[in-house]
Amino acid sequence: MTSTRAVRRSAAGAIAAFLTASMMIAVAVEAPADARSSAKSKKAKRQYTLTLLHNNDAESQLIDAGSGLEDFGGAARFATKVAEAKAAAAKGKRRGVLLVSSGDNFLAGPEFNASLEKGRPYYDAIAMNRMGYDAIAIGNHDFDFGPDILSNFIRSFGQKVPYLSANLNFKGEPSLQKLVERDRIAKSVIVREDNQRFGIIGATTPLLPFISSPRNVKVRSDVAVIIQNQVNKLHRKGVNKVILISHLQSIDEDLALAPLLHGVDVMVAGGGDELLANEGDLLVPGDGTEENPIFGPYPVIATDSTGREVPVVTTKGSYTYLGKLVVKFNRRGRVTTINTGSGPRRIAGGAEPDAVAPNNFVTTRVVEPVLDAIEALANNVIGTSEVVLDGRRSQVRTAETNEGNLATDALLWQAEQLAGEFGVPAPDVALQNGGGIRNDSEIPAGNITELHTFDMLPFPNFVSLVPDVSRETFKDILENAVSRVEFGDGRFAQIAGFSFTYDAAATPRTIDPDTGVVTPGERVLEVALDDGTPIVQAGAVVAGDALHVATIDFLARGGDQYPYGDVDFTTLGVTYQQSLANYIMEELAGQITAADYPVGGAGRITRLN
Repeated sequence: MTSTRAVRRSAAGAIAAFLTASMMIAVAVEAPADARSSAKSKKAKRQYTLTLLHNNDAESQLIDAGSGLEDFGGAARFATKVAEAKAAAAKGKRRGVLLVSSGDNFLAGPEFNASLEKGRPYYDAIAMNRMGYDAIAIGNHDFDFGPDILSNFIRSFGQKVPYLSANLNFKGEPSLQKLVERDRIAKSVIVREDNQRFGIIGATTPLLPFISSPRNVKVRSDVAVIIQNQVNKLHRKGVNKVILISHLQSIDEDLALAPLLHGVDVMVAGGGDELLANEGDLLVPGDGTEENPIFGPYPVIATDSTGREVPVVTTKGSYTYLGKLVVKFNRRGRVTTINTGSGPRRIAGGAEPDAVAPNNFVTTRVVEPVLDAIEALANNVIGTSEVVLDGRRSQVRTAETNEGNLATDALLWQAEQLAGEFGVPAPDVALQNGGGIRNDSEIPAGNITELHTFDMLPFPNFVSLVPDVSRETFKDILENAVSRVEFGDGRFAQIAGFSFTYDAAATPRTIDPDTGVVTPGERVLEVALDDGTPIVQAGAVVAGDALHVATIDFLARGGDQYPYGDVDFTTLGVTYQQSLANYIMEELAGQITAADYPVGGAGRITRLN
């Protein structure tokens, strides 16, 4: 059901007083091109100019953009940038401004751990509430702690900003369904801005059950049909300006979706972290390089099913950019002009030419208490490492790394310690998906702190034991793990207790979310336990006893499409982050040696071709 929410603003306000004239000029929309033509002037006056401000994948990066980029990003600077952009964009007649997020509004890690320790209202929500969003899409990471934490997050907002997703059904989760009944969660929303009505529709990736923890939330995969139905409903209500905010995991998904729709005027993508930029745009250092290339211009133009052009936008996440799309609508609600001033606005501080001062409220209510919590974790030294630990995203999702080995050894050891207490068999092997290792960095040799363990393994994943996994199923699990290695997919496995060899050029396992396995996969060639017991030889399963697998509950439930099947598994009461800390302190006596964890791994995984 489409909910309606009136949002009224004054073009002038207290915020505008803080802007300089130069800022207003820099952000303001151009006047009509041909003022000498009376006909054109009258036509231009009938048009309405909207500044659509947007971001996505903020992912609890509240303080700044990270090591070496301390003068960039951060929720407090972002809040200032939003306030300035809103005030400047609303200056003048027939002009308005909206602010939307395309999902992944928080992420597990030390920052969000501070929120969980504190309780409602969560720090991320306090910051976002201050920014004044008009609508927020639901992303996959918003479910990482399960439906109840998402419910608490939404309830943390003082302003009743709607969370949107047209293809999710919340009836199986009472805490979220109550929010649906109160119009806090909806399929779409009508926002009134400056006496204009805008319809905003949300959508979430159909892969949600495989990459997060939605529990009993049902996900429909026929996204195009569902969105079009919402567009049609909005049109029947007389709303002719429609914006889609989606979290489909990449802008490519939105570009593929556009030709299946009609009546959507602007699309805001999320989940892919792509950078759109034009010549002359100021970028965060490191962006626009060979390692972090520009995906395309801002905006990218798609074509809908009727041949109309649709601007598609997104931003890199972590509060590093505020997207600013300025468009003109005619009386029929069609986009006629995209202002040349549209583009990403980087979030900078310090001595940068575009620096903004951090918002005082967000600084004192959010940033400072989060910093205090992180400092406490950073001061708790739990061990030392002789070697650099490689947790780079590009590596843990494509190859064995010593940090991956450390994490899976911890899973295997912790499950061994707790198996008897929970009445389950001791594990033979362990698997950890690379997507669950999140520090995306090389941790230097030296002290290892509790903060490092949160950076490495931030999610609320619990050590779990899956008993009696047949050897055939175990091969299928490994086929799944390497099925998308060429795409850097998070399902790639870091392992312990065995070794295996695979051929990256062979036929991969493929799965259709609706129909199941399409091809079983032929990449896994050899698998052997650490004691030499063969499991797979020359691609064929060797008959023998089933295996007991230590893993995380996310994978045991079928996350990342791991094919454990409908099996009973036991969670062992310890998070994977805590298992890593326990392993370092207890089993390793605080010493991570180069002999046990050499750079490049210990030969557990061999890739051919």
